[in-house]
Amino acid sequence: MKGILGKKIGMTQVFTKNGKLIPVTVIEVEPNVVTQIKTVEKDGYDAIQLGTSTIKEKAVNKPQLGHTKKANTEPKRFLREIRGVNVGDYTLGQVISVDIFKEGEMVDVSGISKGKGFQGVIKRYNQSRGPMGHGSQYHRGVGSLGTMLPMHVLKGKKMPGHMGNAKTTIQNLEVISIDKENNVILIKGNVPGPKQSLVIIRTAVKKPDAVNEKADLITYVEEVEVLDTASEETENVVLEDTKEETTETLAEEEKTEESSAEEKTAE
Repeated sequence: MKGILGKKIGMTQVFTKNGKLIPVTVIEVEPNVVTQIKTVEKDGYDAIQLGTSTIKEKAVNKPQLGHTKKANTEPKRFLREIRGVNVGDYTLGQVISVDIFKEGEMVDVSGISKGKGFQGVIKRYNQSRGPMGHGSQYHRGVGSLGTMLPMHVLKGKKMPGHMGNAKTTIQNLEVISIDKENNVILIKGNVPGPKQSLVIIRTAVKKPDAVNEKADLITYVEEVEVLDTASEETENVVLEDTKEETTETLAEEEKTEESSAEEKTAE
Protein backbone atom coordinates (compact mmCIF):
# COMPACT_ATOMS: atom_id res chain seq x y z
CA MET A 1 0.00 0.00 0.00
CA LYS A 2 1.24 3.48 -0.90
CA GLY A 3 -0.38 6.84 -1.42
CA ILE A 4 0.09 10.51 -2.14
CA LEU A 5 -1.88 13.76 -1.94
CA GLY A 6 -2.73 15.81 -5.01
CA LYS A 7 -4.91 18.59 -6.38
CA LYS A 8 -7.53 17.97 -9.05
CA ILE A 9 -6.96 20.31 -12.01
CA GLY A 10 -9.66 19.13 -14.42
CA MET A 11 -10.33 16.66 -17.20
CA THR A 12 -8.98 16.28 -20.71
CA GLN A 13 -8.36 13.52 -23.22
CA VAL A 14 -5.32 11.81 -24.73
CA PHE A 15 -4.89 9.63 -27.78
CA THR A 16 -2.93 6.45 -28.33
CA LYS A 17 -1.00 5.79 -31.52
CA ASN A 18 -3.57 3.21 -32.61
CA GLY A 19 -6.31 5.88 -32.52
CA LYS A 20 -7.91 5.15 -29.15
CA LEU A 21 -9.26 8.10 -27.12
CA ILE A 22 -8.78 7.96 -23.34
CA PRO A 23 -10.57 10.45 -21.04
CA VAL A 24 -8.29 11.38 -18.16
CA THR A 25 -8.30 13.52 -15.03
CA VAL A 26 -5.29 15.78 -14.54
CA ILE A 27 -4.00 15.76 -10.95
CA GLU A 28 -1.18 18.04 -9.85
CA VAL A 29 0.98 16.38 -7.21
CA GLU A 30 3.31 18.73 -5.37
CA PRO A 31 6.12 17.01 -3.44
CA ASN A 32 4.63 15.46 -0.30
CA VAL A 33 6.51 15.45 3.01
CA VAL A 34 6.25 12.70 5.63
CA THR A 35 5.31 14.76 8.70
CA GLN A 36 4.61 11.86 11.08
CA ILE A 37 5.09 8.09 11.28
CA LYS A 38 2.67 6.02 13.39
CA THR A 39 3.41 2.47 14.53
CA VAL A 40 1.45 -0.34 16.16
CA GLU A 41 3.55 -0.19 19.33
CA LYS A 42 2.97 3.51 19.93
CA ASP A 43 -0.31 4.38 18.18
CA GLY A 44 -2.06 1.05 17.65
CA TYR A 45 -1.76 1.00 13.86
CA ASP A 46 0.75 1.59 11.09
CA ALA A 47 0.38 4.78 9.06
CA ILE A 48 2.25 7.76 7.69
CA GLN A 49 1.04 11.34 7.71
CA LEU A 50 1.67 13.31 4.53
CA GLY A 51 1.66 17.08 4.17
CA THR A 52 1.32 19.17 1.03
CA SER A 53 0.70 22.76 -0.09
CA THR A 54 3.11 25.02 1.81
CA ILE A 55 1.67 28.03 3.66
CA LYS A 56 3.15 30.92 5.64
CA GLU A 57 4.15 30.44 9.29
CA LYS A 58 1.90 33.28 10.44
CA ALA A 59 -1.13 31.35 9.13
CA VAL A 60 -0.72 28.50 11.66
CA ASN A 61 -0.63 28.25 15.43
CA LYS A 62 2.36 27.14 17.51
CA PRO A 63 1.35 23.46 17.90
CA GLN A 64 0.95 23.11 14.12
CA LEU A 65 4.23 24.89 13.52
CA GLY A 66 6.04 22.67 16.01
CA HIS A 67 4.52 19.55 14.45
CA THR A 68 5.94 20.35 11.00
CA LYS A 69 9.28 21.52 12.39
CA LYS A 70 9.83 18.02 13.79
CA ALA A 71 9.92 16.88 10.17
CA ASN A 72 12.23 19.79 9.28
CA THR A 73 9.73 21.25 6.83
CA GLU A 74 7.50 24.29 6.39
CA PRO A 75 3.85 24.40 7.54
CA LYS A 76 1.44 22.54 5.27
CA ARG A 77 -2.17 23.31 4.44
CA PHE A 78 -3.25 19.67 4.12
CA LEU A 79 -2.25 16.81 6.41
CA ARG A 80 -3.66 13.34 5.73
CA GLU A 81 -2.86 9.79 6.86
CA ILE A 82 -2.16 6.81 4.63
CA ARG A 83 -2.78 3.57 6.51
CA GLY A 84 -1.58 0.08 5.76
CA VAL A 85 1.86 1.15 4.51
CA ASN A 86 5.18 -0.41 5.41
CA VAL A 87 6.44 2.27 7.80
CA GLY A 88 9.96 0.88 7.57
CA ASP A 89 10.23 2.26 4.03
CA TYR A 90 9.70 5.86 5.18
CA THR A 91 11.62 8.34 7.31
CA LEU A 92 10.45 11.52 9.01
CA GLY A 93 10.85 14.46 6.65
CA GLN A 94 11.13 12.29 3.54
CA VAL A 95 9.91 13.90 0.31
CA ILE A 96 7.61 11.81 -1.90
CA SER A 97 7.10 12.80 -5.52
CA VAL A 98 4.70 11.76 -8.27
CA ASP A 99 6.96 8.95 -9.47
CA ILE A 100 5.90 6.82 -6.49
CA PHE A 101 3.35 5.35 -8.92
CA LYS A 102 4.05 3.78 -12.30
CA GLU A 103 2.10 3.95 -15.54
CA GLY A 104 -0.43 1.12 -15.76
CA GLU A 105 -0.95 0.73 -11.99
CA MET A 106 -4.46 0.57 -10.52
CA VAL A 107 -5.35 3.13 -7.84
CA ASP A 108 -8.25 4.28 -5.68
CA VAL A 109 -8.89 8.04 -5.60
CA SER A 110 -10.75 9.67 -2.68
CA GLY A 111 -12.09 13.19 -2.39
CA ILE A 112 -15.00 15.33 -1.23
CA SER A 113 -17.75 15.21 -3.85
CA LYS A 114 -19.39 18.35 -5.22
CA GLY A 115 -22.10 19.77 -2.95
CA LYS A 116 -25.54 19.96 -4.60
CA GLY A 117 -27.57 21.37 -1.74
CA PHE A 118 -31.06 20.18 -0.74
CA GLN A 119 -32.45 17.86 -3.42
CA GLY A 120 -35.53 15.71 -3.90
CA VAL A 121 -35.68 11.96 -4.27
CA ILE A 122 -35.74 12.05 -8.07
CA LYS A 123 -32.34 13.69 -8.36
CA ARG A 124 -30.91 12.31 -5.13
CA TYR A 125 -31.87 8.64 -5.59
CA ASN A 126 -32.92 8.50 -9.25
CA GLN A 127 -36.52 7.66 -8.40
CA SER A 128 -39.30 7.90 -11.02
CA ARG A 129 -41.84 10.72 -11.12
CA GLY A 130 -45.60 10.34 -11.16
CA PRO A 131 -47.98 11.11 -14.07
CA MET A 132 -47.67 14.66 -15.35
CA GLY A 133 -51.40 15.06 -16.13
CA HIS A 134 -53.24 17.87 -14.33
CA GLY A 135 -55.59 15.45 -12.58
CA SER A 136 -52.78 13.40 -11.11
CA GLN A 137 -51.84 15.89 -8.39
CA TYR A 138 -48.73 13.76 -7.81
CA HIS A 139 -45.69 14.58 -9.92
CA ARG A 140 -42.36 14.62 -8.08
CA GLY A 141 -43.45 13.52 -4.62
CA VAL A 142 -41.72 11.13 -2.24
CA GLY A 143 -44.43 8.48 -2.43
CA SER A 144 -45.52 6.13 0.33
CA LEU A 145 -43.53 6.50 3.55
CA GLY A 146 -44.38 3.05 4.92
CA THR A 147 -47.19 0.85 6.21
CA MET A 148 -49.59 1.74 9.01
CA LEU A 149 -48.40 -1.04 11.32
CA PRO A 150 -45.33 0.59 12.88
CA MET A 151 -47.06 4.01 12.87
CA HIS A 152 -43.79 5.76 12.08
CA VAL A 153 -41.36 6.19 9.20
CA LEU A 154 -38.90 3.31 9.08
CA LYS A 155 -35.24 4.12 9.50
CA GLY A 156 -33.32 4.31 6.24
CA LYS A 157 -36.24 5.54 4.13
CA LYS A 158 -34.97 7.46 1.10
CA MET A 159 -36.25 11.01 1.41
CA PRO A 160 -35.27 14.51 0.25
CA GLY A 161 -32.21 15.97 1.92
CA HIS A 162 -28.68 17.26 1.56
CA MET A 163 -26.87 15.82 -1.47
CA GLY A 164 -23.14 15.69 -2.15
CA ASN A 165 -20.29 17.21 -0.15
CA ALA A 166 -19.36 13.78 1.22
CA LYS A 167 -16.20 11.71 1.13
CA THR A 168 -16.29 9.55 -1.99
CA THR A 169 -13.89 6.97 -3.37
CA ILE A 170 -13.65 5.79 -6.97
CA GLN A 171 -11.92 2.41 -7.17
CA ASN A 172 -9.81 0.64 -9.78
CA LEU A 173 -8.69 3.62 -11.85
CA GLU A 174 -5.67 3.25 -14.14
CA VAL A 175 -2.63 5.52 -14.15
CA ILE A 176 -2.22 6.54 -17.79
CA SER A 177 0.76 8.89 -17.70
CA ILE A 178 3.17 10.53 -15.24
CA ASP A 179 4.89 13.84 -15.95
CA LYS A 180 7.77 14.25 -13.50
CA GLU A 181 8.83 17.65 -14.84
CA ASN A 182 5.43 19.27 -14.24
CA ASN A 183 4.45 17.08 -11.22
CA VAL A 184 1.31 15.88 -12.99
CA ILE A 185 -0.36 12.48 -13.09
CA LEU A 186 -3.08 11.47 -15.57
CA ILE A 187 -5.66 9.01 -14.27
CA LYS A 188 -8.21 7.33 -16.53
CA GLY A 189 -11.82 8.36 -15.88
CA ASN A 190 -13.28 10.85 -13.44
CA VAL A 191 -12.46 11.40 -9.79
CA PRO A 192 -14.63 12.98 -7.07
CA GLY A 193 -14.52 16.65 -6.18
CA PRO A 194 -14.53 20.03 -7.91
CA LYS A 195 -11.50 21.61 -9.56
CA GLN A 196 -8.65 22.68 -7.26
CA SER A 197 -9.86 20.26 -4.57
CA LEU A 198 -7.70 17.86 -2.55
CA VAL A 199 -7.65 14.21 -3.61
CA ILE A 200 -5.90 11.19 -2.11
CA ILE A 201 -4.41 8.60 -4.46
CA ARG A 202 -3.84 5.14 -2.96
CA THR A 203 -2.98 1.70 -4.21
CA ALA A 204 -6.15 -0.10 -5.30
CA VAL A 205 -7.51 -2.27 -2.48
CA LYS A 206 -9.16 -4.80 -4.80
CA LYS A 207 -6.30 -4.94 -7.33
CA PRO A 208 -3.10 -4.08 -5.45
CA ASP A 209 -0.77 -6.02 -7.76
CA ALA A 210 -2.50 -5.38 -11.09
CA VAL A 211 -0.41 -3.52 -13.66
CA ASN A 212 -1.82 -2.95 -17.14
CA GLU A 213 0.23 -2.52 -20.28
CA LYS A 214 1.54 1.02 -20.67
CA ALA A 215 -0.52 3.08 -23.11
CA ASP A 216 1.48 4.25 -26.13
CA LEU A 217 0.36 7.88 -26.23
CA ILE A 218 0.85 10.40 -28.99
CA THR A 219 3.32 13.10 -27.99
CA TYR A 220 2.73 16.31 -29.89
CA VAL A 221 6.03 17.87 -28.79
CA GLU A 222 8.02 15.62 -31.12
CA GLU A 223 5.77 16.47 -34.07
CA VAL A 224 6.10 20.18 -33.34
CA GLU A 225 9.89 19.87 -33.28
CA VAL A 226 9.82 18.06 -36.63
CA LEU A 227 7.60 20.76 -38.11
CA ASP A 228 9.90 23.47 -36.75
CA THR A 229 12.92 21.75 -38.29
CA ALA A 230 11.15 21.43 -41.64
CA SER A 231 10.12 25.10 -41.58
CA GLU A 232 13.69 26.16 -40.79
CA GLU A 233 15.01 24.11 -43.71
CA THR A 234 12.38 25.65 -45.99
CA GLU A 235 13.33 29.14 -44.84
CA ASN A 236 17.02 28.44 -45.50
CA VAL A 237 16.25 27.20 -49.02
CA VAL A 238 14.10 30.27 -49.70
CA LEU A 239 16.84 32.58 -48.43
CA GLU A 240 19.46 30.87 -50.59
CA ASP A 241 17.22 31.15 -53.68
CA THR A 242 16.58 34.81 -52.91
CA LYS A 243 20.30 35.49 -52.55
CA GLU A 244 21.01 33.81 -55.90
CA GLU A 245 18.26 35.78 -57.64
CA THR A 246 19.53 39.02 -56.11
CA THR A 247 23.10 38.26 -57.24
CA GLU A 248 21.96 37.48 -60.79
CA THR A 249 19.87 40.67 -60.92
CA LEU A 250 22.80 42.81 -59.77
CA ALA A 251 25.10 41.18 -62.33
CA GLU A 252 22.62 41.87 -65.13
CA GLU A 253 22.26 45.50 -64.02
CA GLU A 254 26.04 45.94 -64.00
CA LYS A 255 26.29 44.48 -67.50
CA THR A 256 23.54 46.81 -68.73
CA GLU A 257 25.27 49.84 -67.21
CA GLU A 258 28.64 48.86 -68.79
CA SER A 259 27.08 48.39 -72.23
CA SER A 260 25.30 51.72 -72.06
CA ALA A 261 28.54 53.43 -71.00
CA GLU A 262 30.40 51.83 -73.94
CA GLU A 263 27.70 53.03 -76.40
CA LYS A 264 27.98 56.59 -75.08
CA THR A 265 31.77 56.49 -75.45
CA ALA A 266 31.48 55.26 -79.03
CA GLU A 267 29.15 58.10 -79.94
